[in-house]
Amino acid sequence: MMMRRSLLVSMLLTVAVSGCGSEPAAEQRATTVDIAEEKPPQAAGEGKKSDAISVSAQNAPRIAYVYEYGYRLPADRIADVQRKQADMCERLGPTQCQILDMKQGSAEGNYASGSLSLAVAAPRARAFGVELGRVAGSAGGSQVSGGISGEDLSKQMVDTEARLRARTVLRDRLMEVLATRKGTVAELVEAERGVAQVNEEIDQARSWLAEMQNRVNFSRVNLTYRAGSPASGGFLAPIRGALGSVSTVLGTIVAILIMLGAVAIPLGAIGLAVRWAMLRLRPPA
Repeated sequence: MMMRRSLLVSMLLTVAVSGCGSEPAAEQRATTVDIAEEKPPQAAGEGKKSDAISVSAQNAPRIAYVYEYGYRLPADRIADVQRKQADMCERLGPTQCQILDMKQGSAEGNYASGSLSLAVAAPRARAFGVELGRVAGSAGGSQVSGGISGEDLSKQMVDTEARLRARTVLRDRLMEVLATRKGTVAELVEAERGVAQVNEEIDQARSWLAEMQNRVNFSRVNLTYRAGSPASGGFLAPIRGALGSVSTVLGTIVAILIMLGAVAIPLGAIGLAVRWAMLRLRPPA
């Protein structure tokens, strides 16, 4: 409390000195020294620490991360696991997790597939991926693939911010010209066009910056699900392949016969009708 009063008194003295201009420099230096001596060491240390934190946070790299997880599950459990993981995301709320895409592939025998894409708050994305894996494991599944990739957007964001500041300054100058009405009519019209163009560039820069910042704040988590395999190896694999080829060939032949029948039957009927008409119109011998 005493420190705040001393600071207030010193500020009032400084204003009075600057206003009168008759006080000697020695008294000003004395006042400054008194203020410096009254600052406790802890407050000064905290100020330096906060400055260091703000500088380091500003220069920290801005990386957009993408997490990939692949699971192998029983075909009849894929939909259930997918739904539970989506519910986990919704329970966190839109500020922590958002569902971007959710798909389920058609099941053929023991083979099925699906996918789920989430946007998770970057600080908890990796831990949330571990929780998602536990859900798949409790359903009898296992993680068969995974990966982490990141894109450094620091330079792009810094350049966009600098461009945004420059365009804002230019917009303010043009608005000042329009407000003061200094210049010819042609110059004022050109200034209005310049303001419109600069505003469009500012909106575009803000949109780019917001999109990149959202990619940094929310990491993308891509989940894929597989069950069984479309074909197994071993002795029966070539036989299954040959049977599949035979069925395909037979189906193609039947389709061709159907097409020929669809064309030949009407043409044959027309030919028979023409022949019958010619026989009826032929004069008797």
